[in-house]
Amino acid sequence: MNLSRIVITGVGLTAPNGNSLPEFRRNLLAGVSGITTVDVRYMGRWPAGMCSFDPLKHQKKKDVRIGTRAGSISVYCAREALADAGVAIETRDRSRVGIYIGITEHGNVETENEVFNISQFNYDTKFWTHHHNPRTVANNAAGEVSLNLGVTGPAYTIGAACAAGNMGVIHAAQMLRLGEVDFAIAGGVSESPQTFGIFAGFKSQNALAAHADPTKASRPFDKARNGIVISEGGCLYTLERLADALARGAKIYGEIAGYCVNSDATDYVLPNPERQAECVRKALANAGMTVEDIDLVNTHATSTPQGDIQECQALATVFKDRSEPVAINNTKGFIGHTMGAAGALELAGNLPSFDDLTVHPSINVDELDPQCDVPGLVLNQPRTVKRVDAILNNSFGMLGINSTLIIKRFKA
Repeated sequence: MNLSRIVITGVGLTAPNGNSLPEFRRNLLAGVSGITTVDVRYMGRWPAGMCSFDPLKHQKKKDVRIGTRAGSISVYCAREALADAGVAIETRDRSRVGIYIGITEHGNVETENEVFNISQFNYDTKFWTHHHNPRTVANNAAGEVSLNLGVTGPAYTIGAACAAGNMGVIHAAQMLRLGEVDFAIAGGVSESPQTFGIFAGFKSQNALAAHADPTKASRPFDKARNGIVISEGGCLYTLERLADALARGAKIYGEIAGYCVNSDATDYVLPNPERQAECVRKALANAGMTVEDIDLVNTHATSTPQGDIQECQALATVFKDRSEPVAINNTKGFIGHTMGAAGALELAGNLPSFDDLTVHPSINVDELDPQCDVPGLVLNQPRTVKRVDAILNNSFGMLGINSTLIIKRFKA
């Protein structure tokens, strides 16, 4: 059996500005931000990206009450992806279905809330919920999907900081190629705005975005950018071997062309542009492509002063010899930083470019930082291009983990 060609056949997502791919895409092209403000415990109100999906569409009230926000996001995205793919999970061999969900962190929300709750009762542990342990284990998100779908194949999460969304897809492709599973549900999720700890952490690093207008708080590449907007969201895909997808007449969004994961090994927080550039080059080599084959680059840039510059340096180095500038965009101005979901969710927003040849812009760039002035940046307004046959998706994370995923237009 030829296990090498892996394709995307379904997309399920929830983002601060959309609960389906068509809605998400419309808002990206129309410049509609989903950033608002939330009341952060001990800190007051801060910009954040919150989703508006209905968890009861695919879960019972009891399951929502017992489970987690990350679990509800995951179940929603998984069910929506299956519906989009036209797959009834009940008709599959569910022991041969794999669930691979990237996360940034998990358990902080539940632990913080429980500690706060018992503090109101003099820290009496009889008020500590007996649901705490299954809520806080790292595999919770994938486990809740497994329970909801009745999937008995491998179901686990992949902790890869903010590179996790890409990692979920990459891992699923590897498992399909190895023949470990016949069908995969994969991507990334995040419930980060539910915890004050992550807000406090970024604030202590002087990396938490602040702006009078929350919709303008996330502004990658802008000279006045001042930090990250913390957001929740999720995007899960259905992935299949090409032969299986063709046999059932599935629509195909794109094909996994290549990928790379590497590590900086230099700093806990600050990225390393040399290692990022190396990650992009190795992904191209893995795909058997050159820079000339890439038509669109979705950047990871988070709106931090140093991080945006270093990624731009990496891209400028890799694409410097390209005959014409490659189109480069960013999605975080619309939705903030969805952490573990970022790679998968931002990729989804760009997949329709295969069909409409339109690149959504990076928004909120009033004055481009000269150190981010990379040829090909698409700023503030969508751009129509002649060709989109390959999309390169960057996603990087703390402790120096880098991931690059390349998706190409499907050709029989």
